[in-house]
Amino acid sequence: MSLVSEEFPDEVPRRAEEITIPADVTPERVPTHIVDYSDAEQSEEQLFQEISKANVICIVYSVNNKKSIEKVTSHWIPLINDRTDKDSRVPLILVGNKSDLVEHSSMETILPIMNQYQDIETCVECSAKNLKNISELFYYAQKAVLHPTGPLYCPEEKELKPSCVKALTRIFKVSDLDNDGILNDNELNFFQRTCFNTPLAPQALEDVKNVVRRNMADGVKDNGLTLKGFLFLHTLFIQRGRHETTWTVLRRFGYDDDLELTQEYLFPLIKIPPDCTTELNHNAYLFLQSVFDKHDKVSKCFPTCPGVQTSTTPCMFVRASFRLTTYLDVQRSLEYLGYLGYSIICEQESQAAAVTVTRNKRIDLQKKQTQRSVFRCNILGAQGSGKSGFLQAFLGRNLQRQRRIREDHKSFYAINTTYVYGQEKYLLLHEVMPDVDFLSETDLSCDVVCLVYDINNPSSFEYCAKVYKQYFIDSKTPCVVIAAKSDLYDVRQHYSLSPHDFCRKHKLHPPQPFTCNTADAPSKDIYTRLTTMAMYPCLPA
Repeated sequence: MSLVSEEFPDEVPRRAEEITIPADVTPERVPTHIVDYSDAEQSEEQLFQEISKANVICIVYSVNNKKSIEKVTSHWIPLINDRTDKDSRVPLILVGNKSDLVEHSSMETILPIMNQYQDIETCVECSAKNLKNISELFYYAQKAVLHPTGPLYCPEEKELKPSCVKALTRIFKVSDLDNDGILNDNELNFFQRTCFNTPLAPQALEDVKNVVRRNMADGVKDNGLTLKGFLFLHTLFIQRGRHETTWTVLRRFGYDDDLELTQEYLFPLIKIPPDCTTELNHNAYLFLQSVFDKHDKVSKCFPTCPGVQTSTTPCMFVRASFRLTTYLDVQRSLEYLGYLGYSIICEQESQAAAVTVTRNKRIDLQKKQTQRSVFRCNILGAQGSGKSGFLQAFLGRNLQRQRRIREDHKSFYAINTTYVYGQEKYLLLHEVMPDVDFLSETDLSCDVVCLVYDINNPSSFEYCAKVYKQYFIDSKTPCVVIAAKSDLYDVRQHYSLSPHDFCRKHKLHPPQPFTCNTADAPSKDIYTRLTTMAMYPCLPA
């Protein structure tokens, strides 16, 4: 009541009515509902209901009443803890009222209580009668909700909690644009603008570094801030009650109140209409290339892409792996880019800006041209026909190299560059498991189809013929028959038509001979032809 009227009421009721402080009169610009409780007027059940709805609880004691102080630990804290979940405890503010009646402070008694209970955010002594610390009390209450200490800092150990160190370490590494382990003045200014929309003046930068220098030997190196110095600064902010500084940084880099990256940050909304695909755009590729260039090892900067195979050159890892992931699982690509800080470094609203959604494939067919750069080829064939060898050969691996690949390292996907009329394109190969009776929509959805048979196995071609007649005879998807293992003897196939006659009858190109049993890397000519057919399905390859 003193907060609202700014004067001490002559008559104080047992319980004040609920008060709402509008957002525009609070420092944090957040509306605050203040709910009073009186055991003389309300039941315990009503109290429990209010506890369950509260974001923060102020436990008020009288500084001149020893029993009132004792009741904080003997009654109120146990009662609140019994009614709240251990993993989502409500922050507590201890409020020592009636400070006008005593000349001493109760802090000596209260500090051990604060150290004993981690849920206690802070303690403030106030006087409703002379208005001392009344507005500050409710500011601290707001702050405890918006900028809690608990997830960040351990008061007993006087150090940052591991989850906070982990989050701030990622932030430091994302902000360390040249990866030299130091935030130089340019990087610190970029960080400052990113988080607080304003750069630091040169003298302010020096003041910050001098504070670190005075407190730790290895906090500043080559006139730049080290990771240890960066963590020390945030420890200092928290110890000085400036939690909002650290929280502003954490939230700008995508963290929630539990110091986990939010779903909204990792997976921004992106609409993908039917018959459209997703590709990494040029700006995103440049970003990934720059990230890769500043790291020695792929594993240091890129999360693993499960089930993905690319050629082994570093440049190809960046371009191919992410293009494949973006095509097959755009949400995972968004997640990876989120971890790498794409939206922050590139100053975009979200990492959705890194993805281009291609136009409907039907429009490409009507206009007989496409702006797409990634094309999908599904490989079908009987067991042992040579599908895996054909896929691996696309990555430059001959039969000898393929035999050294561990079974658990093999993938049903491969992606690599091809060049069509001088344009760099990407062909994504997908090996489909042989099941003529059931092929899913994913198995059939592609830009070009490879029907692979083993020329040395008389039963091999029949599968290709059945799959073509059942699924692709009336399709507009171009099909190519691959005569695999062409280094072996070409036996007569048991099917009623020879592969050549079958292709002639259905107006397909003649079977294309292919072998990966070569001394050097297998020829890429067939893959260029497949990409050309995928780009221009109406033209002869």
